[in-house]
Amino acid sequence: MSTSVRQPHAPVRGALPPAETVPMNKRTREILERHDRANACRRTRQLTRLLIVADCLGLVAALAVTRFVYPGDSLVAGRYSSVAELTLFAATLPCWLVVANLYGLYSRDAQRADHSTADDAAAVLNMVTLGAWLLYVLARVTGAARIEPSKLIAFWAAAIVAILVARALARLIARRSIAFVQNSIIVGAGSVGQLVGRKLLQHPEYGINPVGFVDDHPEQHQGGRLGVLGETAELPELIRRFDIERVIVAFNSGPYESTLRAVRGLADQGVQVDIVPRLYEVVGAETTVHAVEGLPLLSVPPAGLSWSSRALKRGLDLVVASVALLILAPLFAVVALLIKLDSRGPAFFRQPRIGENGRPFRIWKFRTMTVDADARKSEYAHLNMHEGPNGDPRMFKIPDDPRVTRVGRVLRRFSIDEFPQLLNVLDGQMSLVGPRPLIPDEHRFVTDWAERRLALRPGMTGLWQVLGRNGIPFDEMVRLDYVYVNTWSLWNDLRLMARTIPAIFGGNGRY
Repeated sequence: MSTSVRQPHAPVRGALPPAETVPMNKRTREILERHDRANACRRTRQLTRLLIVADCLGLVAALAVTRFVYPGDSLVAGRYSSVAELTLFAATLPCWLVVANLYGLYSRDAQRADHSTADDAAAVLNMVTLGAWLLYVLARVTGAARIEPSKLIAFWAAAIVAILVARALARLIARRSIAFVQNSIIVGAGSVGQLVGRKLLQHPEYGINPVGFVDDHPEQHQGGRLGVLGETAELPELIRRFDIERVIVAFNSGPYESTLRAVRGLADQGVQVDIVPRLYEVVGAETTVHAVEGLPLLSVPPAGLSWSSRALKRGLDLVVASVALLILAPLFAVVALLIKLDSRGPAFFRQPRIGENGRPFRIWKFRTMTVDADARKSEYAHLNMHEGPNGDPRMFKIPDDPRVTRVGRVLRRFSIDEFPQLLNVLDGQMSLVGPRPLIPDEHRFVTDWAERRLALRPGMTGLWQVLGRNGIPFDEMVRLDYVYVNTWSLWNDLRLMARTIPAIFGGNGRY
């Protein structure tokens, strides 16, 4: 789908223009033409149905795998024929779906824009484990059947894998549909609202199409990539006119009471409401919400990892890096040979980077540039995408860099050049997941609170890799690293590792 953006539009105060006269991007117009407002919550309904089908197919596939592993033997021993067993299994499917719903497996996509199958892994594990144990206990207590433990374990393992695969395919299908895309309005056209709009435009895979802003002082915010559609008092009419399904509340330039009144008025509009919290710079996705006498509080955990958390993180690094190096050894040999055949110079490239607590180290990478690339850097400085008034002088990035070799382009496209960093992980200089490892010229711009980003070892992947790689501005990358360090959890590391795979093959922002 097109990611083109709206042109700025300044409404006349107190009088909204007809929808057909408002300039809008191709994506918004297509959504308005194909959506039916009477069918509210399209995205939620469509995806929920697909996920229910995916869960049923995953469970059926798990049963088929179990029957294949134990040929001629049924899951339920002795008493039932194959047909009777299948009938009995089909009768239990609604119970499985109820358990899945209790774990929130059908509601999170509507609430979280970036929700993925990797985020479902823990809930699916719990759901299948609980379902399998309930099935086993019920069969034993009632005497209706005798389930072999070994077969139940095989079914349990197969179900976890099959359901996750089926859910990933269901989301892939859903996101190809126009019904998945939600038109959205951002309340507040200031710097925070502009940041939200820019992120949504850069990530169409979230399925949220920003139509424009509402703000009580629209004349102060003209000239951005998205237009100001009206004032907060006009929000209900704008929701109807532009078929809005999601409202994102940033910081409106008008009085606090007008924003509060507008948000409260959305209760009857049938839209999803997202609110950007104050001090969002220090609030991570894992921040918990609790209440004191009805007053919601966001809990930011104390900074720093305990020794047990550090040992757990290091243990994961050692196990995964060791296994990965053994598996990838043949690939390393082939890649090294191709590099040597393609251009003169060594197969590996060592570069200084800044590590944990500011300690320098040399990173391992496959060489993707000509051997004299550093000496020729000034020769191609004019191609730097950050050169000029709108660039960031702290960064040096050249799209289609002429110094990159033919083999190097392929290696960079799929991040294969990064694989040797597993040696740095094994040596304790890096982690599998962590802050971005910066070169010294970039690190010197990291000061004050941002220096805390290196309280943990830099990682082969991280939030910066998953959310845009080289396409993320320097300040945003530093903030993401800061949030990662302050909100670390083992589950978050596992989730980021799972989300790195599609990010690599998507090739976002890789130069």
